[in-house]
Amino acid sequence: MPRSLAGDLTDPEMAQPYMKKDDDDSEIEYSPFFRIDKGAVLQEARVFNDPQLDARKCSQVITKLLYLLNQGETFTKAEATGVFFAVTKLFQSNDAGLRRLVYLMIKELSPSSDEVFIVTSSLMKDMNSKTDMYRANAIRVLCRIIDGNLLTQIERYLKQAIVDRNPVVASAALVSGIHLFQANPEIVKRWSNEVQEAVQSRAALVQFHGLALLHQTRQNDRLAISKLVSSLTRGSVRSPLAQCLLIRYTSQVIRESMNTQNGDRPFFDYLESCLRHKSEMVILEAARKITEMDVTSRELAPAITVLQLFLSSSKPVLRFAAVRTLNKVAITRPLAVTNCNVDLESLMSDQNRSIATLAITTLLKTGNESSVDRLMKQITSFMSDIADEFKIVVVEAIRSLCLKFPLKYRSMMIFLSNSLREEGGFEYKKAIVDSIVALISAIPDAKEIGLLHLCEFIEDCEFTYLSTQILHFLGNEGPRTSDPSRYIRYIYNRVILENSTVRASAVSTLAKFGALVDELKPRIFVLLRRCLFDTDDEVRDRATLYLETLNGEVAVGNSEKDVKEFLFGSFDVPLANLEASLRTYEPSEEPFDISLVSREAKSRPLQDKKVPGKKPPAGAPAHAPVSAVDAYQKVLSSIAEFSGFGRLFKSSEPVELTEAETEYAVNVVKHIYERHVVLQYNCTNTIPEQMLEDVTVYVDATDGEEFSEVCSKPLKSLPYDLPGQIFVAFEKPEHVPATGKFSNVLRFTVKEVDTSSGEVDEDGVEDEYQIEDLEIVPADYMLRVAVSNFRNAWENMDPESERVDEYGLGARESLAEAVSAVTGILGMQPCEGTEVVPSNARSHVCLLSGVFIRDVKVLVRLSFGLSGPKEVAMKLAVRSDDPEVSDKIHEIVASG
Repeated sequence: MPRSLAGDLTDPEMAQPYMKKDDDDSEIEYSPFFRIDKGAVLQEARVFNDPQLDARKCSQVITKLLYLLNQGETFTKAEATGVFFAVTKLFQSNDAGLRRLVYLMIKELSPSSDEVFIVTSSLMKDMNSKTDMYRANAIRVLCRIIDGNLLTQIERYLKQAIVDRNPVVASAALVSGIHLFQANPEIVKRWSNEVQEAVQSRAALVQFHGLALLHQTRQNDRLAISKLVSSLTRGSVRSPLAQCLLIRYTSQVIRESMNTQNGDRPFFDYLESCLRHKSEMVILEAARKITEMDVTSRELAPAITVLQLFLSSSKPVLRFAAVRTLNKVAITRPLAVTNCNVDLESLMSDQNRSIATLAITTLLKTGNESSVDRLMKQITSFMSDIADEFKIVVVEAIRSLCLKFPLKYRSMMIFLSNSLREEGGFEYKKAIVDSIVALISAIPDAKEIGLLHLCEFIEDCEFTYLSTQILHFLGNEGPRTSDPSRYIRYIYNRVILENSTVRASAVSTLAKFGALVDELKPRIFVLLRRCLFDTDDEVRDRATLYLETLNGEVAVGNSEKDVKEFLFGSFDVPLANLEASLRTYEPSEEPFDISLVSREAKSRPLQDKKVPGKKPPAGAPAHAPVSAVDAYQKVLSSIAEFSGFGRLFKSSEPVELTEAETEYAVNVVKHIYERHVVLQYNCTNTIPEQMLEDVTVYVDATDGEEFSEVCSKPLKSLPYDLPGQIFVAFEKPEHVPATGKFSNVLRFTVKEVDTSSGEVDEDGVEDEYQIEDLEIVPADYMLRVAVSNFRNAWENMDPESERVDEYGLGARESLAEAVSAVTGILGMQPCEGTEVVPSNARSHVCLLSGVFIRDVKVLVRLSFGLSGPKEVAMKLAVRSDDPEVSDKIHEIVASG
């Protein structure tokens, strides 16, 4: 905001103090917008209607309105319309400052199509004004509010503006063209000659915006883009901004050529020549694009050299840009950056903490084993001077370095432990705890020292979440160490000194030690009995359960293994599903059976295609929370034909079989049983003038040889906008994940409806409607079930059930695409966030879990790696409760 305008707005009624500079300083800063009220400002807007306009006062009011809009204040339709019409009256003022604010106000209000005509004539008049400032701003505003019909009327003026001698006007027209292209591409493409002339302009911004618009009009034509780059790389682009754009377009052409022309890289010499450009921004852009390509070490070296020179620049922005680029290179090609280590070490003391953080994390990625101890000493003094967000970056880099050099775990564990004792917020402490846990899991020798550091941390930990997570991890790993008794004191202290949530978690951890370490059992029983007098119900209930179960007073299963699985096994039932099942459970002689609760990690209530004003399907619950399987089970069990099919294993998400906005909307839900598959077709009639009767779906299972139709349940009538369900049941071999493709035809009798009276004609016409084919795939037989601790679950699986094989996945755009594809084929639940692939990663491990039909638990480890340009290789390891299922998973992947 201009200083003079801010001063004008500071009147005694509006201004209020919002910040005191110093406790000993009486000087107070005022905000002109403190406690600004929308209603009061709208009242002030009446000044726009005065016969004698006060430009200064009108400017103040518009500024307040713009402030309200940019702070997210919402105006009603009536308020916005009133303000808009009042603002249009300000065009009669010739004050330049007020006119600019009027332009801004019109853009922010975004008038509707029936209001635009009010200002169109005024804006077109300004667009042809002799005042260049009016012309440029009028073009920008007009192009933001007009539609395609009006655009054709002013197209001639816009084409003239593109080649205008004034660069501000030409740039405004080009930027407007970029915005207009989204909605009216065919009109903007007609400006090609004028835009090409703008690309040859001597004005830097005009050339920049001209090149951006020219590329946008040709972006879907690869050959045209290649010709554009070929013509411009010969030296006709002088603007540094346009040069940066051209570098990006050139790198795009090179990447596409590498995929289609046997690895050739046209125009690469141009990128290398840009490393010697006189403009620093062009040099940086060229270096950045070269480092992002799959180039040889010789081709990468010039870019690294240029970036190394910028590391010693006096300009902070150049140092930051260079070190950030080198940081990204170090992820995939650390050896290429090692020559910069001396310069990077000098940046560790840079006054700009962002630069210093990037420098230290780059050094951690490029350092060798002999330099680790020296780096750790430097980091120790460096950490106290940076904010938590930068500390987290450093901690994550240290974790990566430790995994790279596992023999150096002691020095890094000591560093992480010392960092835990320092001041810091939750996210910072969580990052450290996660790093220690990751190192313990990956480096067996680091387990005991890491667990002790975590135990020392929870003595003073102020975060309940971290305390419970550490206790949970301690219960899994502590009993497997050489001296489990050393951790008991730390755990029991939590029972005495902590809040109820942590105390309950500590009781569970103690019980794990008692169950897994026989010599500690008497001692644990004594401690658990003390917990029976706790003031919290949860703590007392847990202590009672563990004491009676571990003592054998309560029978759980047939063996001690069953007891441990009941108490400490992975709880694979989502809590939302359990809660929904408990809410719908009706007390009876039959006890609640938790095995009937859906294990699906992401289930949602029964639903079908969304149609405005549509009512829920018949038989579906009208209110949540009820899980999808529970809702479907209730509907299906009420149908006599399906009551003997047994327990419903899985219900799929609805699969659309029709396009949006068609006359009949149909989607299907696949219900999987042990020996049957029921297809539920959710149908909606979207034609008010029609009533459908005797509605059925003819299903051709020719491509599903293992399926045989056993029964169907048609729909008697389907009125307008009232959803209905059609069911078709198939029998299949028991426990076999049969697959197949089904073609579907909707058959019905159409009767005309008088929409005014609602009467239906007695005579009808038989008709049919072809809908999309449906496939039953292997993923339909897999429940997405998460495990809380994948490593423990993996180790508890029988190693004899493990099956390992390697596969070539062919050319893929990225590792992320490969991970998504395999996960989709298997239909399993990613664990511990491993579905996210880091950018520029050349290898990745994804962990999956699920339950196959027959309630067979399955765990999968997917190891991906790039074996060549875009070629992805995968190692698949499977463990399950049944070795045959492990073999089946490999068959699914091999055939997928």
